Amino acid sequence: MQTTEEGQAHTARSNPKGAQLAALTLGALGVVYGDIGTSPLYALKEVFNTGHAPLNHDNILGVLSMVFWTLTIVVSIKYVALVLKADNNGEGGTMALMALASSATESKPRLRYVLIVMGILGAALFYGDGVITPAISVLSAVEGLEIATPAFKSYIAPITLMILACLYAMQKHGTGAVGKFFGPITVIWFASLAGFGGLWVMRQPEVLQALNPYWAIHFGMERGWTTMLVLGSVFLAVTGAEALYADMGHFGKLPIQLAWYTLVFPALILNYFGQGALLLAKPEAVDNPFFLMVPGWALLPMVGLATIATVIASQATISGTFSVTKQAIQLGYLPRLNMVYTSVKEAGQIYIPSVNWMQFTAIVIAVGIFGSSSALATAYGIAVTATMVLTTLMIFFVMRYRWNYPWLLCAGSTGFFLVIELIFFSSNILKVLHGGWFTLMIAGFVFSIMLTWKRGRILMADALRLDAIDLPSFLDAIFQSPPTRVEGTAVFLNAEKSNTPNAMLHNLKHNKVLHRQNLFVTVRSHEIPWIPEANRVEIESLNHDCWQITLNFGFMDQPDVPQALKLLAHHGIEPKPMETSYFLSRDIVIPTIGSGMAPWREKLFASMHRNAADAAGFLSLPANRVVELGSKVEI
Repeated sequence: MQTTEEGQAHTARSNPKGAQLAALTLGALGVVYGDIGTSPLYALKEVFNTGHAPLNHDNILGVLSMVFWTLTIVVSIKYVALVLKADNNGEGGTMALMALASSATESKPRLRYVLIVMGILGAALFYGDGVITPAISVLSAVEGLEIATPAFKSYIAPITLMILACLYAMQKHGTGAVGKFFGPITVIWFASLAGFGGLWVMRQPEVLQALNPYWAIHFGMERGWTTMLVLGSVFLAVTGAEALYADMGHFGKLPIQLAWYTLVFPALILNYFGQGALLLAKPEAVDNPFFLMVPGWALLPMVGLATIATVIASQATISGTFSVTKQAIQLGYLPRLNMVYTSVKEAGQIYIPSVNWMQFTAIVIAVGIFGSSSALATAYGIAVTATMVLTTLMIFFVMRYRWNYPWLLCAGSTGFFLVIELIFFSSNILKVLHGGWFTLMIAGFVFSIMLTWKRGRILMADALRLDAIDLPSFLDAIFQSPPTRVEGTAVFLNAEKSNTPNAMLHNLKHNKVLHRQNLFVTVRSHEIPWIPEANRVEIESLNHDCWQITLNFGFMDQPDVPQALKLLAHHGIEPKPMETSYFLSRDIVIPTIGSGMAPWREKLFASMHRNAADAAGFLSLPANRVVELGSKVEI
């Protein structure tokens, strides 16, 4: 549940000033920019190592020009200037944008369904990206050891997996204690990027000619269709841009914008141009221009700093995966999973053990299959470009139907970005057979699970509705000859409002008693991040000391039913904690042959439903006050 303090924190983030703005900007540097900030480790190297762009003066300037204008258009203009405006009550990310776009098109059900599918696909692609990011980032940093001595080559992959294993093992302790150090370290990282890059730019100032878009256009005209292959590697420079939007709820729009324009963007450009200057002077440095740009005395410290920076980037991806998973569960697209709240102050700091170790297992497989950052680069990019395309499409509908901008303005502004991103997407499609299949396989798996779970829940609700008994009519009938009343309060968790819960029917059948006070509680998740306490509870009297209660939660709220029920005191209802019992229906799903879903999907849904986390824990119910009664549901 969002507390008053959390609400005040969100309000403060919307217009921070002074010391708070500085603190939030520093925090944004450590979390938001970890991924894009480590791209210089491998992006330019991959452009020239593919062999599609021969290493010469014009090609170096052409590639640098493409990198500069890609960062400018995709990140500086699209994300920082436009997408950050599309906040869902202060929250960002694919699921938040999907909720914003779908709620703006409620009067158009077919369009709304398409937008929901786009949002689910975007979230699924994020999971694929979340496997590649830690693997390629840490691998590329550890590979710097090869520059110090080739003897380390056979140890690169084991060292990488050992670092990542430690990182994933630490997740259960929470990130709060470590997070405060991320910002200052990232400042040192970006200062190093700018410093070492700037030194080479001063040695070869002609590299600054690449700021002129002429060189990018010249490259495209000279290389023809080969440019599409090169763009797949150029795009590596902007991987991580989605984090600017996804993490907006943690820091607010202004700190993210300030960090980008004042430090991150200048540092990245200086470093990429510094690598280009090095290649102009020493073409043989193409094997690893990032580390070969560093003086010998600073090589090992830079490898250590790069490793820490990539761990920070990986941490941001892991935390983002937990956050997206929680949002998907709240919105009904994933089954309940065991969540551990690692901070008593920050509700957003969560740990999901199953997701943590499944992601780590996928990373181990990725490192085992690909083995190097160069090989992993072939798998990287396609999920990111697809997500960016989906974001642009959804932004169009937010602009048109929520902000009510003119159609031509919406189409013109988003169409400009869409054309550019579709070109990058097309260039990354060429990587599918060379490694892109891996991220698409992960995304396809998650997409199937999310669609199956959502569809299964609908079929299950329909099946329960067919056999349901109207609650008000049922209560009127039983109170004509009322059963024995016992002291205390019974809380019946009910998925469908106004239907008689199966748990109540079983309780009456077997125990033949009714509590003195009965609350029929329906928990509703909404497509906004936070629900204020004033709107948390809706109450309707059913007479005979029975009430229909609706509890409203946003997709970022922590569902806490006992805490929410305390708000009933304003309505004269005060259930005593030690005299309150919570009744839940434990439904067993039985797949049947029919018009529901394909047999394999029904079996998958039944398995997910059976293995979903306990509803009592998810709703924060006291374990010693819960009674579960089972029933079978055929779909």
